Amino acid sequence: MGRPWRVLGVSTLAFVICFAVWMVFAVIGIPIRRELGLNATEFGLLSATPILSGAALRLPLGVWTDRFGGRAVMTILLLACAIPVWLVTYADRLWQFLAIGVCLGAVGASFAVGTPYVARFFPAAKRGFAMGVFGAGTSGAALNLFAAPWLVNHFGWRMVPRVYAVALLLTAVLFQLLSAPDPGVDPARRPPGLRTQMRLLRDPRVWKYCQYYSVTFGGFTALTLWLPQYFIGEYGVAIAVAAALAAAFSLPGGALRALGGALSDRFGAHATTWWVLWVAWVVLFLLSYPQTELIVHTIRGPAHFGIGLNLWVFTPLLFVLGAALAFGMASTFKYLGDDFPDNLGIVTGIVGMAGGVAGFLLPILWGAILDWLGIRSSVFMLLYGVVWVSLVLIYFTEVKRVDFHGQQPRQPASVIDTTGS
Repeated sequence: MGRPWRVLGVSTLAFVICFAVWMVFAVIGIPIRRELGLNATEFGLLSATPILSGAALRLPLGVWTDRFGGRAVMTILLLACAIPVWLVTYADRLWQFLAIGVCLGAVGASFAVGTPYVARFFPAAKRGFAMGVFGAGTSGAALNLFAAPWLVNHFGWRMVPRVYAVALLLTAVLFQLLSAPDPGVDPARRPPGLRTQMRLLRDPRVWKYCQYYSVTFGGFTALTLWLPQYFIGEYGVAIAVAAALAAAFSLPGGALRALGGALSDRFGAHATTWWVLWVAWVVLFLLSYPQTELIVHTIRGPAHFGIGLNLWVFTPLLFVLGAALAFGMASTFKYLGDDFPDNLGIVTGIVGMAGGVAGFLLPILWGAILDWLGIRSSVFMLLYGVVWVSLVLIYFTEVKRVDFHGQQPRQPASVIDTTGS
């Protein structure tokens, strides 16, 4: 195996483990919620707190990756995060879980380390695919949904963080052995100052890509955290069944990301993102409809009708939504690789932070809306509105200037040649 592919493989493995750890409260948060008697808003805060710190740290870790190289930063991150993960075992108060969750969430910043690290080993023509393969490490969310329930059922929820802490340590050793020094990174070279790098925030493209990623990655992360307890509450299934059904969303959301990167290389980031958002918009419209009972007064008396998605329709729709968001995550980073190849670390940190902040805020907002309205499908209603904002944004900034195949539109014949030459 060539060095670039070896680096890609071990980096993706590291991200899989990191993402599984990052999503740990999606499963163990359910028995913790019962133990502590948390309401929906408090559960949203518990599950989302690691997402906040993971988002906040993506920016500085992206800067350090440009300075010191992804190999060193990733190894240190894996080793350091094993400590707070192990400490989850000893928490028994909400504030303790929140405090440890802030430290544990640093594993989520591994994306801002691995993306520029992997991209440096591949030419521009293959960079979208390579970043898509690495981004497929979000399938760690599905790994968590299979592994954590089994550990909870056999050993109790406190065994989960212990196993995950050991997994981080072993992954750090493997990563250090199989990875390679970053090409083109010289730690002795003085990098541009933070103020100089942050000038990128003046570029409106950065903010646009932050919006796209807040929908795709933020929505994916938040739903991965929320869906197990959604299945339990809406359909009355056991925790292991709920986690397995939720994997129908999170597994394609990770595994198909590489395909999204390849499609972005083939058709362009714009075309892929445009159609992905439309698919997500339609699916979210269907998922938003709450369970409804109608009574129609007929000449023969009242007729009762029920409208709503049963389990066997709801789950395939989630699969389609997970695939769409996976393609969208990959196409967003294809934009970054094309537009900011020389500042990929810092831009990855900024956009990744935006996606992580969305992943933090959405579960809290969903919990608050659920406590207020009492309608579980309101989570999809809110995400539906966010996707609509992104469609409006991409239409006015790109579709009116670019056709659906990602190419500049032709000039009208009347203005192509007015000289007869």
